[in-house]
Amino acid sequence: MTSWLTDDTTGLGSSHAGDRDSARGRGSHGSAYSTEDLGVPYEAPARVDSRTKDLLMRVRPGEVAVIDHEDIDRLSAEGLVRAKVGAVVNAAQSISGRYPNMGPLLVAAAGIPLVDDCGSRVMEAIEEGQDVRIVGGVVFVGGRAVAHGHVQTLDSLESRLEEAKHLIGSELEKFAENTLAYMREERELVLEGVRVPETRHEFEGRHVMVVVRGYDYRQDLQALTSYIRDVRPILIGVDGGADALLELGYDPDVIIGDFDSVSNQAITCGAELIVHTYEDGRAPGAGRLEDLGLEYVPFQAKGTSEDIAMLLAYEKGAELIVAVGTHASMVEFLDKGRSGMASTFLTRLRVGPVLVDAKGVNKLYGVRLRKRDVVLLILAALFTMLLVISISESFQLFLKGIWIQLTSLF
Repeated sequence: MTSWLTDDTTGLGSSHAGDRDSARGRGSHGSAYSTEDLGVPYEAPARVDSRTKDLLMRVRPGEVAVIDHEDIDRLSAEGLVRAKVGAVVNAAQSISGRYPNMGPLLVAAAGIPLVDDCGSRVMEAIEEGQDVRIVGGVVFVGGRAVAHGHVQTLDSLESRLEEAKHLIGSELEKFAENTLAYMREERELVLEGVRVPETRHEFEGRHVMVVVRGYDYRQDLQALTSYIRDVRPILIGVDGGADALLELGYDPDVIIGDFDSVSNQAITCGAELIVHTYEDGRAPGAGRLEDLGLEYVPFQAKGTSEDIAMLLAYEKGAELIVAVGTHASMVEFLDKGRSGMASTFLTRLRVGPVLVDAKGVNKLYGVRLRKRDVVLLILAALFTMLLVISISESFQLFLKGIWIQLTSLF
């Protein structure tokens, strides 16, 4: 059942009168609120997952997304909006203030109620598929209040965002320190390269497109339609990037990563599967592929999956690497939960001569047809047609016939 309730929002039920006092709480801003300040209640089944990207694979329109996601990133927010969730209950702070993350604003701007900072116990108090009732900042299961949070609005989120912008300096300093520290450990990416596995695809002299499900990947892929059609590059999907390719009608040639955010449809589409294996021997995606009975190639290397995808193409002799949706800014890395970008920085140093980053290519130039141009094009076409007709022999004979008839009449 999914419904907006129209009963008295100040009454929590006659058998729960004691809950009225407990419904007073403090949100992430420390401001007190009560049931009198709460909006129209909402009731719907809940989907519960501490990993937002896993929840997005099964949540249905109108359902309540119960997550534990500090600093909701933009991609997760876009996913919640596309999924048309009815409300979001977050156990953590959607904006902690560490850096200006735009995700929560996208959720609020889409008109999706966001109840914030409900505490980690809400993840245990609500079971998958249970009907939950949200009365403003209070979450009920079976008439019992199980969590109290802060109702975030566009105004409150914008205020938090402005605060975060002023504090970004300290976060930038920590980010730079972490990047430099890891660069010392991962410098072999540039100095020695990596040992790449044997693959069935031949990269030598080919163009390769590495697709990551990052910011604006859809728009950038659409802008590159002509390039993909004419050049036919090898298409590498990095985890969810494989689904991004399928969404736009392209079959990935290679899928590389941890295989934690890619659909079964993608990994069974016939692409070559390469599992990112870490130096300690961990290969998170191997178990899933083995369960499905799929063959794969392990690739042991430091760095992120998108980094090793570029290194694979480079070491295999690719003529050009086109990166779509990859991460390049500090905010993007913080959204991904990474405290530094050493491997990405070093990877770009190594593959730089053949790397083209397509981020924002859709904004570089937009074709705009002016009315004047359209009119001139039509007039030019008509003039050309008249010119061709006028010099054709058949048309001249036609005109002579008409002239003879006219002269005979007069």
